[in-house]
Amino acid sequence: MSRPQPKEFIVIRKELVTPHMLRLTLGGENVKALPEDQESSYVKLIFPNGTERPLMRTYTIRHHRVDEIDIDFMLHEDGGPASTWAKGTQAGDTIVIGGPGPKKLINLSADWQLLVGDMTALPAISVNLGELPDTAKGYAVIEVVSEEDIQELKHPENIEIKWVINPRPGVDSNALLNEVKSLNWLDGNTSVWTACEFNSMKALRDFFKKEKNISKENLYISSYWKLGINEDEHKIEKRNDAEE
Repeated sequence: MSRPQPKEFIVIRKELVTPHMLRLTLGGENVKALPEDQESSYVKLIFPNGTERPLMRTYTIRHHRVDEIDIDFMLHEDGGPASTWAKGTQAGDTIVIGGPGPKKLINLSADWQLLVGDMTALPAISVNLGELPDTAKGYAVIEVVSEEDIQELKHPENIEIKWVINPRPGVDSNALLNEVKSLNWLDGNTSVWTACEFNSMKALRDFFKKEKNISKENLYISSYWKLGINEDEHKIEKRNDAEE
């Protein structure tokens, strides 16, 4: 299957969901060319970079309607090209987007589910929670910058949401791990979905593999960023880590 060609989308509107989460709604004719039901699949936002190859940044589709998609951007002081663009863009501006790539959804065949992530993973966790069957049980452990960044999320009543407040994301790489370790581990086998900062991901991966023996088919774990480096450098780190 050939990859879809990048296409131009139009900024329709923007709104602050919480103090550190900005939602951009994108539309235009090319939205209608997307396959149906692309919530939680990822896209590449493409930014011109002078004469060099363009910068690409990966984001999750939070909502997908017939003629619009929503993409949520975490805002932080030393924002990269994508969040800087999102802060400055206005209705009527355009952005070129590649994708969508495959969805990354939690395995539903286990007895219970555990979703773990920071604010960069909050859009994907939100979609996962919304797609879980009503009978699902387990936990979602979500790190946010402040109490004001806690969102109302649709979720099954037996999935308990635990919010971890961490004003300096990435600095304390054990913030999520400590909360996960404090959970009352349920009976039966569990499927785990995790995405967060690189060092935090490694700490969680060790715990899930070595202490909890989570099987490969029940463990999705990814780092979405690494403190102090940009996405291109982070890709190299991820590749090296995978080879190790």
